[in-house]
Amino acid sequence: MARKMLIDGEANKATNDERYDFDLFVIGAGSGGVRASRFSTQFGAKKVGMCELPFHPVSSEVLGGVGGTCVLRGCVPKKICVYGASFGPELEDARSFGWELNENVDFNWKKLLQKKTEEIVRLNGIYKRMLANAGVKLFEGEGKVVGPNEVEVTQLDGTKLSYSTKHILIATGSRAQRPPIPGQELGITSDEALSLEELPKSVVILGGGYIAVEFASIWRGMGATVNLCFRKELPLRGFDDEMRAVVARNLEGRGIHVHAQTTLSELVKTDNGIKVRTDHGEEIMADAVLFATGRAPNTKRLNLDAVGVEIDEVGAIKVDEYSRTTIPSIWAIGDVTNRMNLTPVALMEGSLFAKTVFGGEPSKPDYNNIPYAVFCIPPLSVVGLSEEQAVEQAKGDIHVYTSSFNPMKNTISGRQEKTVMKLVVDGATDKVLGASMCGPDAPEIIQGIAVALKCGATKAQFDSTVGIHPSAAEEFVTMRSVTRTISCGKPRTNL
Repeated sequence: MARKMLIDGEANKATNDERYDFDLFVIGAGSGGVRASRFSTQFGAKKVGMCELPFHPVSSEVLGGVGGTCVLRGCVPKKICVYGASFGPELEDARSFGWELNENVDFNWKKLLQKKTEEIVRLNGIYKRMLANAGVKLFEGEGKVVGPNEVEVTQLDGTKLSYSTKHILIATGSRAQRPPIPGQELGITSDEALSLEELPKSVVILGGGYIAVEFASIWRGMGATVNLCFRKELPLRGFDDEMRAVVARNLEGRGIHVHAQTTLSELVKTDNGIKVRTDHGEEIMADAVLFATGRAPNTKRLNLDAVGVEIDEVGAIKVDEYSRTTIPSIWAIGDVTNRMNLTPVALMEGSLFAKTVFGGEPSKPDYNNIPYAVFCIPPLSVVGLSEEQAVEQAKGDIHVYTSSFNPMKNTISGRQEKTVMKLVVDGATDKVLGASMCGPDAPEIIQGIAVALKCGATKAQFDSTVGIHPSAAEEFVTMRSVTRTISCGKPRTNL
């Protein structure tokens, strides 16, 4: 069947093809899918359909909701909980600033939970209205691919609908996984953690990534006893080693019990809670055990094998640099492709898919200098290369500039927690290759730094910029002295 598609880097602007029920059908209404469908209509797609599983705060193979993981059970509700958890330490610090507070300040988890639920329901409605206003036809149910140009939607009552479509876009995201250990059914994932009816007083967290350290901060800030277990010597594998050490120190400084090079071997239900056994033979009692051990692409029920769409060993859909799968009429974006699993990246991929397929302008996502943050307390944010990555790629010297200081607020409150900033610079070109910060407002500051790196800023240009005083951000333009220089090929430690 004839169809216009991207061929050898060229694309034809979309035209309405009456042979198909839809110009585009999107499976998955998360951030990337919604962006792609809306932008496709703006670029000329006349008939766009989309399907999504029915809404529920906790996802499953048959439950989801318009808005996807980020909006309903990820970034947004998590950030709300981070805000809530931050008030506890802030109230402690407030006493040093003259605020007279009662000794006992109570935290009402159920009130925050209600507010969180109200917000995600509101956002779910907003996303639905955005789709409707863009002219996207939304189906509630489970979608799967039954041919290169055919999709099937199973509605809530079991009725199956079949539609032909010129292009299919898969944007089904990913789902949290549980480790295969005895008693794993006693644990929870981040989905359930954001919807617990009761706030646990003691928690064991398995994992050393974003989700693990963020929930460690959340629960500790709300007063829980937290034990964080992970396999490596430091949390946040893949981040700059120096900044990983800073995060670990801050977690411990906030009262979190950090168990490095530790994993869990068994969970046992008892009358007093969950008995957690580690691989070192240690036993820890907990009200809740959170598994933050990774996510897997949502591809199992899409019928991809039957159609010929290739997936990799972890179940992610293989795509080319334009987000096209091994079947020319089928495309995929976001976490389901396991490229760079961040919501803003899925938005970028969705936008460029629409421009490529319906805008007549083939466009590849650029994954360089993408900023991101870990919303632990205090947060870590980075953009560009870590020191280790820069050294690995270097052809000459790498200059590292660092600054570690006690924020002004902490000098009054007495909190012993330093802010750390870092710039990684190419010695030959003076170009800033990477920036990182761990401390209050780090994500807000790094977002601005990311613009500079995207524009190719040099260290000299940073130095010539006037700082805002007094602020933490001004340190990025006042780091004059090189902390260390690493020559190409120098051995690195592997933490």
